[in-house]
Amino acid sequence: MISLNNVVLMRGTQVLIEDASLMLRGGQRTGIIGRNGAGKTSLFKALAHEIPVEQGSIDMPNGMRSSTMSQETPGSSRTALEFVIDAHTEYRRIEQALAAAEERHDHNALAKLHSELENIDGYSTTNRAEQLLSGLGFNKEMYDQPISSFSGGWRVRLNLAAALMCPSDLLMLDEPTNHLDLEATVWLEQWLQRYEGTLLLISHDRTFLDSVIDQVISFENRKLIAYAGNYSAYEKLRAERMALQQALYEKQQRRRSEIEAFVRRFRAKASKATQAQSRLKELNRMQDIAPAHIDSPFTFHFPALDQLPDFLMQVDELVIGFGEPLVSNINLGIRSDTRIGLLGFNGSGKSTLLKVLAGQLPKLGGEITCARKLRIGYFAQHQVDELNLDATPFELIQKMERKAHAQEIRNYLGGFDFNGERIDQQIKIFSGGEKARLALAKVVWEQPNLLLMDEPTNHLDLDMVHALTVALQEYEGALVIVSHDRHLLGNTVDEFYSIHKGVFAEFRGDLKDYEKWLSKQEAPGVTALPVKAPVEKLDKKQQRQEAAAKREQQAPLRKQEQALEKDIDKIQKQLTQLEEKLADAALYEESNKSKLTTLLQQQGELKSRLTKSEDEWLELQELLAD
Repeated sequence: MISLNNVVLMRGTQVLIEDASLMLRGGQRTGIIGRNGAGKTSLFKALAHEIPVEQGSIDMPNGMRSSTMSQETPGSSRTALEFVIDAHTEYRRIEQALAAAEERHDHNALAKLHSELENIDGYSTTNRAEQLLSGLGFNKEMYDQPISSFSGGWRVRLNLAAALMCPSDLLMLDEPTNHLDLEATVWLEQWLQRYEGTLLLISHDRTFLDSVIDQVISFENRKLIAYAGNYSAYEKLRAERMALQQALYEKQQRRRSEIEAFVRRFRAKASKATQAQSRLKELNRMQDIAPAHIDSPFTFHFPALDQLPDFLMQVDELVIGFGEPLVSNINLGIRSDTRIGLLGFNGSGKSTLLKVLAGQLPKLGGEITCARKLRIGYFAQHQVDELNLDATPFELIQKMERKAHAQEIRNYLGGFDFNGERIDQQIKIFSGGEKARLALAKVVWEQPNLLLMDEPTNHLDLDMVHALTVALQEYEGALVIVSHDRHLLGNTVDEFYSIHKGVFAEFRGDLKDYEKWLSKQEAPGVTALPVKAPVEKLDKKQQRQEAAAKREQQAPLRKQEQALEKDIDKIQKQLTQLEEKLADAALYEESNKSKLTTLLQQQGELKSRLTKSEDEWLELQELLAD
């Protein structure tokens, strides 16, 4: 049991936590959430006794072993494998004692030390360290490389492996999925599900949180508020609390209507049955999620596009790599409504492909044909490092190609929570999360009609990730994205392509199918991915003939589809009108009990009809996709 008793925690003169009390049970798995700068990392440092609390106390059981994920790894000649094993300090102590006992031929000491080694399962230490490195994306050749040879992202992974290697009763992980790809994120999720100690987790990845935690601690107005359940349960509970405030309730209802309208627009454009089904479920779920974020400081939108050609980019026989080909024979047509999620193990070539498409890296072969009015918006982590640190947010936007009045720029930056004095402060003093928001603000301001995004959620807090998800839903252009955030992918893309063993192909299935495939892998590349075989190229006349025949064959199905969509729209309008009536507080008085019962019955019947019509619509999509 860990208890915080009337704790006050400060950073400089800023009060982060005021008079906070809570208890964490042994074995409890808690997600710590709050906006950037709220004090999440400081709370971890206080629990690790790295910084003192101003008032109150933090009580922990005697002898509790804790492990935290270090935020920095200085370069050294230690190999990756040695570095991870070093985290198991008891193993290293016994190892050194054994060497000393052998040197002095002390057989009694040797017998005792071997017994201690067996008690901590020390004989499997090296094997466990290798498993951790493999799960986090390191190949065997990397085990013996010195730490100094690794980039910052790989050093973050080493810190994570070391934290997992250290025997602990309390494990505290601060944004462990930053710099992980989807495959490593899924592996970590499964590892943490098996962890038997008490877990404290800071993360902006809601799907990851949902799978791992059973409690949420939320930073709200300098208080720590506990919510039972996972992150989705927290959103619903918080939405219910906030709905009691009439102004927020009205904003919630407006946001619900916006998402319902988006669901209708998506349904009209959906072309792939499996992805359509997954995306529709995610979007319907967003209607319940949105109210919990209604007081978010982030409200930005991609500008309306005046230049949106039907075809934006055609890729033929593309070869990518660095000197040597990494992936060959990439064929892809990007239309104005294309929304692709790229899947693949770390190092497979996903980021390299985005760089080549963005013109940041030369191709090794093949052709890329771009529309004359193509405007690419490219977001990658290195762009955060390329910000002019001496500039201010206002100057950053003001100096860009698209010009605007000063007040328009200030209003725009306010949507990214840069307000007041912050707009005119130098970027060098900003946190990693604030710099990531600025890099994103630059991309949005450019009015791109093709977005290429490489891990855009790194360093963003949950409210900002939610705002980005909503903005991408409303975005009118094409999107190709690499992300380990499954909730973001599920809500913003319509199809998936994978890069596996140098082969680029469309992935047959949704993210759940991909996770199932990943769970069967002992190591990258053991089993073939379920991908669609490349289609033979046809001449234009044959293409027209086949397209006409397919249209004729599908005509009756299209009529059914249109009728169902009209029925769905009608039901949704009736539900909206009904919910407006149910929002009337007078309806819940005893005298109106029978009217309330009737309205609730009507609501249930309409929801049942809506589910039936949507299921029929999805079945039609499968027939139309054949």
